[in-house]
Formats: sequence, C-alpha cells, structure tokens
Amino acid sequence: MDIFEIAAELGKALKEDERLKRLDAAKTAYENDAELQKMLVEYEVQQKALQGEITREERDTLFIDTIQKRIDTLYNSIMNHPVFAELNEAQADVNELMNAVNNTITYNITGEMPSCTHNCSTCGGGCSH
Repeated sequence: MDIFEIAAELGKALKEDERLKRLDAAKTAYENDAELQKMLVEYEVQQKALQGEITREERDTLFIDTIQKRIDTLYNSIMNHPVFAELNEAQADVNELMNAVNNTITYNITGEMPSCTHNCSTCGGGCSH
C-alpha cells in the first residue's frame, strides 16, 4: 500500500468518525435554517451599508450609530442561535480531532509530538509521555 492509499483509508475512517458526522449534520442544519440565513444576509447588508457610510466625506453619525446598533443586535442573535452554536462546537471538535491526527503523524515521522505539553488530553496521545 502506498502513501496515497493509506491517506485515502485514513480519510474514509475519519469520515465515519462521529465528530465528522456531527459536523455534516450541523452544516446541513445551518444551511437549511431560514431564520439564521436571513439574519446572516441582513448582517452582511448592514456591514456594507456601514462601510459605505463611513467612507463618505459627509458622514451621518446618527445613521452610523443606528446601523452599528443593528449590526450588534444581529451579531448577538447569530452568535446565540442554537444552530450556529452547534456548528461552531462541531467544527471545534473536528479541528481538535484533525490536530490530534496530524500530531500523531508528525510523531511517527519525527519521534516528537509538536508542542508537546506532556498532557495527552491536549493532543490525542500516541507518544510516551
């Protein structure tokens, strides 16, 4: 088996991991949540409106304050939305998994864990610490 075949097998195994399945489900929920998508579009529109107003020579500070308050409200609503929170948590778990996999590969190449903290819970283990 060559390196790319092994990488393909690793990819298939990772795809079956519950953390990646959770991320896929979270992405689907994110994409299909009409309320959340509406807030995200409005947030982007408000950001563009703010940038447009800020770059004008004669700025309307009351208008800028109004836009900024709406942006802040939207930001908080988006960040506290359960579907968005689930997506962020699922992505963080997958990032942690991928870091552990990469650290394990690096360890097997170099004999040393990258940024070893001597606490295996931070990297997924695989070394002698």
